[in-house]
Amino acid sequence: MFSQTQKQFIEEGDLAIVWLGKGKLTPIVLNSTETLHNQFGAYPHSELIGKRYGQQIASSSKQGFIYLLHPTPELWTLALPHRTQIVYTPDVSAIVQKLRIVEGSRVIEAGTGSGSMTHALSRTIGPTGKLYTFEYHETRYQTALKEFTDHKMMEDVGGNTVLTHRDVCKQGFVLKESSPEDIHSVFLDLPAPWEAIEHLGPCLRKNGGTRICCFSPCMEQVQRTVQSLRENKWTEIQMIRLDHKLWMARKTRDMDIEEALDRLRFVKRKRLDGLERRRQRQLQENNTADDDSSETQTTVVEEPRAPSPTLPATNKRIREGDEAYNWINVCKLESEVKSHTSYLLFALHLPSANEQNTAEVVSAEKESD
Repeated sequence: MFSQTQKQFIEEGDLAIVWLGKGKLTPIVLNSTETLHNQFGAYPHSELIGKRYGQQIASSSKQGFIYLLHPTPELWTLALPHRTQIVYTPDVSAIVQKLRIVEGSRVIEAGTGSGSMTHALSRTIGPTGKLYTFEYHETRYQTALKEFTDHKMMEDVGGNTVLTHRDVCKQGFVLKESSPEDIHSVFLDLPAPWEAIEHLGPCLRKNGGTRICCFSPCMEQVQRTVQSLRENKWTEIQMIRLDHKLWMARKTRDMDIEEALDRLRFVKRKRLDGLERRRQRQLQENNTADDDSSETQTTVVEEPRAPSPTLPATNKRIREGDEAYNWINVCKLESEVKSHTSYLLFALHLPSANEQNTAEVVSAEKESD
């Protein structure tokens, strides 16, 4: 369902992401007997099935529309139900790149949480890879198990993911294989990752390097994790932090100097008019309060103000991109970005000479058998 290939048309039972507007995404499972209701109207699932993914779909009343998008890890990150704080796409991309995770990689994740990182890793490693993810919280484990099964990610339904309910900080990492010591990468999203690092020994590669990333929101956690990494012979320790910003492509009017000055005069005039109206309103309220004891009160009605003769014609509302005007392409920084980041701590573990020699002997014996 979250594979690298995408379907073209919506089918019964599909998981789809409903785009309701900017920053408003919600997941649904298509069922021909159900109807989606929102502020834009009603959308019977039977009318959605058979449509093309990404197509604009009008409501029954034709008063609004939605888009149904094919699920991807990036969209799922924005639409998933939060059980914990999640890893967003900018951090995910940096982690995957720094850990050198590719198709066929074998990865350990500790701290499944809401499953944002799990979906991204599962897609990246592909059908030939293997993802071992651990969650210590019973309720979150059960919810994630059902979710991953529905998304066809679990190994027993043809996926590449093995989910285990286990506290790796106290009980260590136990994989469902007799020879797990070929893990390429490790991702720890735990309150105390330093307690889990000492249990990684049996999983580390004996004939190559193993890379690790620890996702920690506090500098104190980073310091204790660095100490644990050094004590367990990890090298190339590096910490980074990402500040994600979203830039939007926009157009702005290309105005000459006179038109720009007219615009400034208009804005100033509007501001002064507003201040004057507020002063008159406050004066009227004060006079009314003073005359409360009087039997008769005079109501002051403010006459409509005539349009200012200084208002330039350029202040009419102009639609962005109107071909009757000249425009300049600019970019604008999005003020509200859905994101959360932490300190990303990376390190590399290389086997000692003795471990590497032992691994080569074992490998040679297996080949001879």
